[in-house]
Amino acid sequence: MQLGFVTAILPDYDLKQVFQAASEIGYDCVEVMCWPEGKDARRYAGITHISAEEFTESDVTTVSQLADEYGISISALGYYPNPLTPDLEEAGKYTEHIQKVISASRMLGINRMNTFIGRDWTKSVDDNWPRFLETWPDIIQFAEQQQVRVGIENCPMSFTKDEWPGGKNLACTPAIWKRMYADVPSEYFGLNYDPSHLVWMHMDYLAPIRDFADRIFHVHAKDVRVDQHRLDQVGILAHPLEYHTPKLPGLGQVEWGSFFSQLNEIGYQGPVCVEVEDRAYEDSTESCLAALRQCHTYLRNFIPVGR
Repeated sequence: MQLGFVTAILPDYDLKQVFQAASEIGYDCVEVMCWPEGKDARRYAGITHISAEEFTESDVTTVSQLADEYGISISALGYYPNPLTPDLEEAGKYTEHIQKVISASRMLGINRMNTFIGRDWTKSVDDNWPRFLETWPDIIQFAEQQQVRVGIENCPMSFTKDEWPGGKNLACTPAIWKRMYADVPSEYFGLNYDPSHLVWMHMDYLAPIRDFADRIFHVHAKDVRVDQHRLDQVGILAHPLEYHTPKLPGLGQVEWGSFFSQLNEIGYQGPVCVEVEDRAYEDSTESCLAALRQCHTYLRNFIPVGR
């Protein structure tokens, strides 16, 4: 396995500074954010460390030389929009950019990109399914042609009031993953697996590692703390952030020893990238770097260098 981090936590850095920080701390890799250039209101969105808009062979050379200079590999290119949003024009732009990121990943020889399925949050899973079948078979067929594996993060995206009640990403439970892979049975269609989302939904976060072993293309390392006292007051139907908080690995309720033991059991050899969304470490760039150093120190207990 390779230890890395998601570059969204360093929005004010350029790619060279990201690689330099990763190298100085001791990481092996980074998942690079590839949003379209411009602002986005959502937290951790709208960050462009590699622009996939007009990606050229010259860009390939520049990125590859930087990666070599600092000895850091790119685990995946990441872009996390909502391609099933009810605004069809907006959805089309998201789908088009997903394909650009897939192409950039192929050109860089990474052959892996991570994203969301998306969802109309006002509708049920069944009522979203026709849109899923209109959108995703074509994206995955394109990924197959590019020989790029697409990892879907299992975040429900149900945190703010405008995402309630359904959230903005269908792919949040094992039952839905089974349905996705039954309807789009491509070996290029898998998971960017994050255990924290299952913890706050009161679900087993270890069993899916075994059950979906051949679908786990990439892993996010994020922890979470459920405030049981608060949950006892508001119940699970409250907005989820009323009773849970994202934390750095080791500061929440994920049992990382068991988690990495299970990854070892299935023979997983891919990247594990820290996703820092702990607000206690976001007041400055130095705090974000401190978070990355702390995560590296903790997770190196489970991912030795060079293994």
